[in-house]
Amino acid sequence: MGWEPGWCLLLCLVLTGAAGTAIEAPKAERQWQAVDIILDCFLVIEDRHRGTFASSGNREKALLVLKQVPVPDDGSLEGITDFQGGPVAEDDPPVIFEASVDLVQIPQAEALLHADCNGKEVTCEISQYFLQTTQEANVETATWFITNLQISQAGPSVSLVMKTLKNTENGAVWHPMLNLPLSPQGTVQTAVEFQVTTDTQSQNHLLGSSASLYCGFSMAPGLDLLGVEWRLQHKGSGQLVYSWKTGQGQAKREGATLGPEQLLTAGNASLTLPGLTLKDEGAYICQITTSLYQVQQIIHLSIQAPPKVQVSLANGALLPTLICSVAGYYPLDVVVTWIREEPSGIPAQISGASFSSLRQSMAGTYSISSTVTAEPGPTGATYICQVTHISLEEPLRVSTKVVPHTEQRMVFGVIFASILFLLTLLFLGLHRQAPSPRPAKTMRHFG
Repeated sequence: MGWEPGWCLLLCLVLTGAAGTAIEAPKAERQWQAVDIILDCFLVIEDRHRGTFASSGNREKALLVLKQVPVPDDGSLEGITDFQGGPVAEDDPPVIFEASVDLVQIPQAEALLHADCNGKEVTCEISQYFLQTTQEANVETATWFITNLQISQAGPSVSLVMKTLKNTENGAVWHPMLNLPLSPQGTVQTAVEFQVTTDTQSQNHLLGSSASLYCGFSMAPGLDLLGVEWRLQHKGSGQLVYSWKTGQGQAKREGATLGPEQLLTAGNASLTLPGLTLKDEGAYICQITTSLYQVQQIIHLSIQAPPKVQVSLANGALLPTLICSVAGYYPLDVVVTWIREEPSGIPAQISGASFSSLRQSMAGTYSISSTVTAEPGPTGATYICQVTHISLEEPLRVSTKVVPHTEQRMVFGVIFASILFLLTLLFLGLHRQAPSPRPAKTMRHFG
């Protein structure tokens, strides 16, 4: 955001200075002020992709001026001035698009205005938009452009369809590349007639939870809402998730729902997905179709499952061998680290641990185990299995105490003596219960 030198820095200083003195009012009492939002953009020439960022074509410097956009004001916007016109002297002046927003709402205007001050970047690309139908009455005297705005760090994404009417007044200066008349301030004047917005470009949800994917829109009076489609694109294949056309909704994914009809007609086409599975992961495309325009927004949905960790002692091992079992995690990347702690000493990371082969369950989650030979030393030691995974806010640690070898031999001796004693008792008991042998009978023969 910014065009005049120092304009953005001045805005940030104004906002920062006011932040220490102004007290934010409750939402019900928030004041609003109309300001010009100025964004550095690129104009993509000869691109015919509809509703998406251009992938080819010549890129020219451009400037987008959203005129008099209402934004909440906590008292820090007093020093902001409106756009005053094009650059006075510049070797390579940008194409300036002056866009009125009187016909639509811009719900993410505050995020666009404060992006620079919040350490975020706004990606802005403008390209010519080609209508879905040629039934527009003044199609021969108008040109359409689509602007795609994305705020970094998973911020909002906004797509604007802008319409301009060709001014045939004598003496008007025409832009040599666009073949469009310019205003006295040297700008291409347009009006935003349709916008589609998401509040975030990516979401992370746990396996089995529910997700709500926001997709909002606003359209100029006279346009009719014809349809809403949600599609899922993942690993090269796509499928329809939900479809709504003129009052009739149909879910292709079990449990998928849109909001109530009144919310949809008011501009909220959010999709709700309950009971998430790994099959729900991917890029969700929200496509809004009106009687004249069709625009898309994309939200990337990632599914996560936290690992379950257990440490056990291997049976039958000559030396104490510890096994750390890490089960039920997703996505694939996981880091397993062994740490050894003595009663008096600095914890040290252990090298040389071995790993089992990777296993995948029917649900798609992964499991793996790590094995290490313990060396308790003369005073014993605590072994910690530490697991790091994207689903965990902090590493998961499970510990176990390993006693010294002398104590182990003593324990094994006690166990062996106990087993021998029990076997002796069992043998004696069985011997006492055995019946005594009867004397053999003999036959005597008297002759």
